[in-house]
Amino acid sequence: MSGKDRIEIFPSRMAQTIMKARLKGAQTGRNLLKKKSDALTLRFRQILKKIIETKMLMGEVMREAAFSLAEAKFTAGDFSTTVIQNVNKAQVKIRAKKDNVAGVTLPVFEHYHEGTDSYELTGLARGGEQLAKLKRNYAKAVELLVELASLQSSFPGLNVPLLISSQSWMRGSEKSSIG
Repeated sequence: MSGKDRIEIFPSRMAQTIMKARLKGAQTGRNLLKKKSDALTLRFRQILKKIIETKMLMGEVMREAAFSLAEAKFTAGDFSTTVIQNVNKAQVKIRAKKDNVAGVTLPVFEHYHEGTDSYELTGLARGGEQLAKLKRNYAKAVELLVELASLQSSFPGLNVPLLISSQSWMRGSEKSSIG
């Protein structure tokens, strides 16, 4: 233990009371940092696990969507011009929200549907079932993409505060074990 780690005080009851109060404040601060670090670590691990699961599921869903597009084109013919002509505004939109985890603000995206389906009667003559399946598969793909974007945008926003609070907590535990 070096001399610069010691605090020069006059040995009296008042100095002892002040030092006890300082120790209590330091312990409380360390415990709060530990709780914050634990909460951020827990959320970080949840997000990481969910990103991995969503990416695995995304490959399967996109494969199904591409296959259903091929089925629909085979059954109903080329319907791309019909779709392009009927587009006037988006049906699926994204809303941005903020989530608070231990004082850290994270962006969260959620999708919602607005308006009616203008393609209800598309494929009525032929290929209607395949077109409905195509819409369902691509809606699921968009839903997963929004969820993945939300998770991946919160990942770096959580990583930096986690490292900072963990380092602060570790520095605090080193000092408390010394003194």
